Amino acid sequence: MRVIGLMCKAPRPGFAKTRLAATLGNERAAALAAAFLADSAALASDLGAACAFFAPDDARDEVLALLPPGMACRPQVSGDLGARMSAAFDQLFRLGDPALLLGTDSPDLPPALLEECLAALDSHDAAFIPALDGGYCAVALRRPSTALFQGIPWSSADTLAATLEAGRAAGLGLYTTSPWHDVDEASDLTLLRLEAAPHTRAAMAG
Repeated sequence: MRVIGLMCKAPRPGFAKTRLAATLGNERAAALAAAFLADSAALASDLGAACAFFAPDDARDEVLALLPPGMACRPQVSGDLGARMSAAFDQLFRLGDPALLLGTDSPDLPPALLEECLAALDSHDAAFIPALDGGYCAVALRRPSTALFQGIPWSSADTLAATLEAGRAAGLGLYTTSPWHDVDEASDLTLLRLEAAPHTRAAMAG
């Protein structure tokens, strides 16, 4: 049984989407973060058995309020993003396989790209949806692999390239789909396909 994980932050003013907040203000950025989370959670839940991994530790109720009914919710571990993602995969693989992990920065991510990632695991060890900024929107694994999450320059233009290099060095078979956009800056909002992200559409209209 395939399992889907969602890495997310509580949509608190001054905590979530801080680069958006630099232009839009903390309250507006937090409202959009909540909408991104809700749309991404719905997408994850539609793909299979899903679990949201949230931060900070006291955010369970805030995050649960934005999840589809029945979607599981667990706190992230401490450490850098790589440590937190690796731990999330460990928990997902206890529930089933293969496993896919996505974030909330691409609320309009096409389900077809996620399905392509999962299908690629029939012949590859890991599959990625590249982000236009040099990171990635989602990663799917056939089995646990710590090599993909150690020593990576997170939140940089080299994140995916360094991850692929680490994967090749570990002898993993890697697959990448066509790229998709994510939302970090206010200018990125113009790229969103709002028909695919109803909570985001409503938040932007507001």
